Amino acid sequence: MAAKGRQQRRGRGGEARALEAQPVLRQRGKEIQPFGTLVEYPLALAAKSRAESIKALNQILSDTLVLRDMYKKHHWQVSGPTFFQLHLLFDKHFKEQTALIDMLGERVQMLGGVAIAMAHDVAEMTKVERPPRGREQVPTQISRLLDAHEVIVAETREAVKLTTQNGDDGTADLLMGDVLRTNEMQVWFLSEHLVDTPLVRAT
Repeated sequence: MAAKGRQQRRGRGGEARALEAQPVLRQRGKEIQPFGTLVEYPLALAAKSRAESIKALNQILSDTLVLRDMYKKHHWQVSGPTFFQLHLLFDKHFKEQTALIDMLGERVQMLGGVAIAMAHDVAEMTKVERPPRGREQVPTQISRLLDAHEVIVAETREAVKLTTQNGDDGTADLLMGDVLRTNEMQVWFLSEHLVDTPLVRAT
Protein backbone atom coordinates (compact mmCIF):
# COMPACT_ATOMS: atom_id res chain seq x y z
CA MET A 1 0.00 0.00 0.00
CA ALA A 2 1.36 3.44 -0.94
CA ALA A 3 2.39 5.81 1.84
CA LYS A 4 -0.21 8.43 2.76
CA GLY A 5 0.09 11.55 0.61
CA ARG A 6 1.87 9.82 -2.28
CA GLN A 7 0.31 9.90 -5.71
CA GLN A 8 0.00 6.57 -7.49
CA ARG A 9 0.58 5.53 -11.08
CA ARG A 10 -0.03 2.27 -12.85
CA GLY A 11 2.84 -0.01 -13.81
CA ARG A 12 3.00 -1.99 -17.06
CA GLY A 13 1.14 -4.85 -15.44
CA GLY A 14 -1.57 -2.56 -14.13
CA GLU A 15 -0.35 -2.69 -10.53
CA ALA A 16 -0.47 0.49 -8.41
CA ARG A 17 2.94 2.03 -7.78
CA ALA A 18 3.73 4.98 -5.50
CA LEU A 19 5.10 8.10 -7.15
CA GLU A 20 7.92 8.58 -4.65
CA ALA A 21 9.13 11.89 -6.06
CA GLN A 22 5.90 13.61 -5.02
CA PRO A 23 6.46 15.92 -2.01
CA VAL A 24 4.01 15.55 0.87
CA LEU A 25 2.58 19.07 0.98
CA ARG A 26 0.55 21.23 3.37
CA GLN A 27 1.45 19.29 6.48
CA ARG A 28 0.49 20.42 9.98
CA GLY A 29 1.07 18.77 13.31
CA LYS A 30 1.02 19.38 17.02
CA GLU A 31 3.65 21.51 18.71
CA ILE A 32 6.49 19.38 20.00
CA GLN A 33 7.33 21.96 22.69
CA PRO A 34 4.95 24.72 23.79
CA PHE A 35 6.35 28.20 24.36
CA GLY A 36 7.35 28.73 27.98
CA THR A 37 8.25 25.09 28.67
CA LEU A 38 11.64 23.47 29.23
CA VAL A 39 13.27 20.35 27.89
CA GLU A 40 15.97 18.74 29.99
CA TYR A 41 19.61 18.82 28.94
CA PRO A 42 22.53 17.64 31.12
CA LEU A 43 23.74 21.20 31.82
CA ALA A 44 24.24 20.94 35.60
CA LEU A 45 21.95 23.97 35.95
CA ALA A 46 18.69 23.98 37.91
CA ALA A 47 15.43 24.17 35.96
CA LYS A 48 14.42 27.31 37.87
CA SER A 49 17.66 29.04 36.90
CA ARG A 50 17.27 28.04 33.28
CA ALA A 51 13.64 29.21 33.21
CA GLU A 52 14.59 32.61 34.64
CA SER A 53 17.40 32.99 32.12
CA ILE A 54 15.12 32.05 29.25
CA LYS A 55 12.47 34.57 30.31
CA ALA A 56 15.08 37.35 30.47
CA LEU A 57 16.69 36.30 27.19
CA ASN A 58 13.37 36.22 25.34
CA GLN A 59 12.52 39.74 26.51
CA ILE A 60 15.90 41.03 25.35
CA LEU A 61 15.49 39.06 22.12
CA SER A 62 12.08 40.54 21.35
CA ASP A 63 13.33 44.08 21.93
CA THR A 64 16.47 43.41 19.90
CA LEU A 65 14.35 42.15 17.00
CA VAL A 66 12.42 45.43 17.05
CA LEU A 67 15.62 47.50 17.29
CA ARG A 68 17.15 45.54 14.42
CA ASP A 69 14.12 46.24 12.22
CA MET A 70 14.09 49.91 13.24
CA TYR A 71 17.68 50.19 12.03
CA LYS A 72 16.67 48.83 8.64
CA LYS A 73 13.66 51.17 8.48
CA HIS A 74 15.87 54.18 9.15
CA HIS A 75 18.56 52.87 6.78
CA TRP A 76 16.01 53.02 3.98
CA GLN A 77 14.26 56.22 5.02
CA VAL A 78 17.07 58.51 6.27
CA SER A 79 17.45 61.81 4.42
CA GLY A 80 19.33 65.11 4.54
CA PRO A 81 23.00 66.20 4.54
CA THR A 82 24.12 63.22 6.66
CA PHE A 83 22.33 60.68 4.46
CA PHE A 84 25.44 58.85 3.26
CA GLN A 85 27.10 58.46 6.68
CA LEU A 86 23.91 57.44 8.49
CA HIS A 87 22.75 55.17 5.67
CA LEU A 88 25.96 53.17 6.12
CA LEU A 89 26.02 53.42 9.93
CA PHE A 90 22.43 52.22 10.30
CA ASP A 91 23.14 49.23 8.08
CA LYS A 92 26.30 48.38 10.04
CA HIS A 93 24.36 48.45 13.30
CA PHE A 94 21.57 46.41 11.69
CA LYS A 95 24.05 43.64 10.86
CA GLU A 96 25.53 43.71 14.37
CA GLN A 97 22.07 43.45 15.93
CA THR A 98 21.24 40.57 13.58
CA ALA A 99 24.27 38.70 14.90
CA LEU A 100 23.12 39.31 18.48
CA ILE A 101 19.64 38.02 17.63
CA ASP A 102 21.07 34.71 16.49
CA MET A 103 23.18 34.37 19.64
CA LEU A 104 20.22 35.20 21.90
CA GLY A 105 17.84 32.82 20.13
CA GLU A 106 20.32 29.99 20.13
CA ARG A 107 21.07 30.54 23.83
CA VAL A 108 17.36 30.18 24.65
CA GLN A 109 17.24 26.90 22.74
CA MET A 110 20.51 25.74 24.31
CA LEU A 111 18.97 26.14 27.76
CA GLY A 112 15.98 24.02 26.75
CA GLY A 113 13.53 26.81 26.04
CA VAL A 114 11.69 28.13 22.98
CA ALA A 115 12.95 31.37 21.41
CA ILE A 116 10.47 34.10 20.51
CA ALA A 117 10.58 34.45 16.74
CA MET A 118 7.50 35.62 14.83
CA ALA A 119 6.74 39.31 14.27
CA HIS A 120 3.23 39.21 15.75
CA ASP A 121 4.53 37.54 18.92
CA VAL A 122 7.41 40.01 19.16
CA ALA A 123 4.97 42.94 18.77
CA GLU A 124 3.00 41.70 21.78
CA MET A 125 6.10 41.24 23.91
CA THR A 126 8.37 44.17 23.13
CA LYS A 127 8.83 47.16 25.43
CA VAL A 128 10.20 49.35 22.62
CA GLU A 129 7.94 52.18 21.46
CA ARG A 130 6.47 51.55 18.02
CA PRO A 131 7.56 54.07 15.36
CA PRO A 132 5.18 55.36 12.65
CA ARG A 133 5.16 53.81 9.20
CA GLY A 134 6.25 57.05 7.54
CA ARG A 135 9.61 58.82 7.41
CA GLU A 136 10.83 60.96 10.27
CA GLN A 137 13.54 63.59 10.67
CA VAL A 138 17.07 62.42 11.44
CA PRO A 139 17.11 63.66 15.08
CA THR A 140 13.89 61.76 15.75
CA GLN A 141 15.20 58.61 14.07
CA ILE A 142 18.35 58.67 16.19
CA SER A 143 16.42 59.46 19.37
CA ARG A 144 14.10 56.51 18.78
CA LEU A 145 17.08 54.22 18.32
CA LEU A 146 18.72 55.52 21.49
CA ASP A 147 15.51 54.98 23.47
CA ALA A 148 15.33 51.39 22.21
CA HIS A 149 18.96 50.81 23.10
CA GLU A 150 18.32 52.12 26.62
CA VAL A 151 15.50 49.60 27.10
CA ILE A 152 17.80 46.76 26.04
CA VAL A 153 20.79 47.98 28.05
CA ALA A 154 18.68 48.23 31.22
CA GLU A 155 17.22 44.76 30.69
CA THR A 156 20.64 43.32 29.96
CA ARG A 157 22.20 44.76 33.11
CA GLU A 158 19.42 43.22 35.23
CA ALA A 159 19.74 39.92 33.40
CA VAL A 160 23.50 39.83 34.02
CA LYS A 161 22.87 40.18 37.76
CA LEU A 162 20.19 37.48 37.70
CA THR A 163 22.14 34.95 35.66
CA THR A 164 25.30 35.51 37.69
CA GLN A 165 23.40 34.89 40.93
CA ASN A 166 21.88 31.73 39.43
CA GLY A 167 25.22 30.35 38.29
CA ASP A 168 24.30 30.59 34.60
CA ASP A 169 27.76 31.77 33.60
CA GLY A 170 27.29 31.07 29.88
CA THR A 171 24.29 33.40 29.65
CA ALA A 172 25.96 36.04 31.81
CA ASP A 173 29.02 35.95 29.55
CA LEU A 174 26.90 36.32 26.39
CA LEU A 175 24.95 39.23 27.85
CA MET A 176 27.99 41.05 29.18
CA GLY A 177 30.51 40.30 26.46
CA ASP A 178 28.28 40.59 23.40
CA VAL A 179 24.89 42.17 24.03
CA LEU A 180 25.84 44.89 26.50
CA ARG A 181 29.10 45.93 24.87
CA THR A 182 27.63 46.01 21.36
CA ASN A 183 24.71 48.16 22.49
CA GLU A 184 26.96 50.50 24.47
CA MET A 185 29.18 51.02 21.43
CA GLN A 186 26.19 51.72 19.19
CA VAL A 187 24.77 54.18 21.73
CA TRP A 188 28.05 56.10 21.63
CA PHE A 189 28.10 56.26 17.82
CA LEU A 190 24.49 57.44 17.66
CA SER A 191 24.72 59.95 20.51
CA GLU A 192 27.61 61.82 18.92
CA HIS A 193 25.38 62.61 15.92
CA LEU A 194 23.10 64.64 18.21
CA VAL A 195 25.82 66.98 19.49
CA ASP A 196 24.99 70.49 18.26
CA THR A 197 28.42 71.73 17.11
CA PRO A 198 29.31 74.18 14.30
CA LEU A 199 30.28 72.57 11.00
CA VAL A 200 32.48 75.33 9.56
CA ARG A 201 33.26 78.12 12.05
CA ALA A 202 34.07 77.65 15.72
CA THR A 203 32.11 79.88 18.06
